[in-house]
Amino acid sequence: MTGATPPTGSDPVGGHRYRVGATTSAPVHVVWPLIGRARRWSDWSFLTRSVLERQGASDPDGVGAVRHFTRYGVGSREEVVTWDPPHRLGYRVLSGFPVRNYLAEVTLTSEGTGTRIDWTGTFDPKWPGSGRVLDAVLPAMMQRFADGLARYADGLGPTS
Repeated sequence: MTGATPPTGSDPVGGHRYRVGATTSAPVHVVWPLIGRARRWSDWSFLTRSVLERQGASDPDGVGAVRHFTRYGVGSREEVVTWDPPHRLGYRVLSGFPVRNYLAEVTLTSEGTGTRIDWTGTFDPKWPGSGRVLDAVLPAMMQRFADGLARYADGLGPTS
């Protein structure tokens, strides 16, 4: 598992960036439904509720889908902007985080018989002066998601 580092690739929309990751012994086909299906997030994360608020165009959880995630009533609404099963899920935050221009992407890559989970994001702080706090809090939160996903997938085994 790794800490936060700047993402690579195309220019971000937001001026702040993070990259976190984890590795699981489970193959991509086991990990993808956990990250790709909104209702599964509360199975493996610290969230208490995860629902699909609006279905996507080509797949219920695909591009255009709006997902609502909460922990004890506090949470976020996110719209799926990239849907490339079983390897890439991208989303933007609609509400719930003190950010603007938030875009994130989760990439699953086969690594031996397991899966590498890479979680990257870009954002702008909503309030002046809050960038340093968000630069610490968001990567830590996303690392917690990545680690939880990896641990849960490890427990499912190779063929679930």
